[in-house]
Amino acid sequence: MNTTEKTTVTIEATINAPVEKVWNLWTSPEHIIKWNSASEDWHTPKAENDLRVGGAFSSRMEAKDGSFGFDFGGIYDEVETHKLIAYTLGDDRKVKIIFTPDGNTTKITESFDAETQNPVEMQKGGWQSILNSFKKYTETTV
Repeated sequence: MNTTEKTTVTIEATINAPVEKVWNLWTSPEHIIKWNSASEDWHTPKAENDLRVGGAFSSRMEAKDGSFGFDFGGIYDEVETHKLIAYTLGDDRKVKIIFTPDGNTTKITESFDAETQNPVEMQKGGWQSILNSFKKYTETTV
C-alpha cells in the first residue's frame, strides 16, 4: 500500500558557543566541509551556499575510501539570520532548523521529512551524528 503521509523527524543539540559563531560555522562553505559528516570515514570535499530565500545550497558527501558518495542540496524557503533556516531538498522533502540562543550557548533544533528508502531510526541517527559532528567542530574551533 502506498502512503503519502510524511514522517517528520526532530533532532537537537546544545552547542557551547554564542549564536553568531554557530550561525557562521553552520552556513560558511569553508566550515561546512570540515564538520559535515556522520562518521570519521566520511567527508564533504565540496560545499556551496547561497544563503537567501530562493538561494541554493549543495554539498558532496563521500566515503573517504571512495566507495560511495552522493550530492545533498536544496533551495532556501526561509532565512532569518541567527534564528531560522528552512529549505526544500531536491526530492521535495522539507527541513527546518531553529537556532535558540541562550547567552554563550545555542540550541539547534532540526526537523526534517524522512525519506522512504531507509528506516526512520537510521535517518535520525545519521542526521544526529552530523549535528554532533557540528557541535564538536564548533566547540573546538576558535
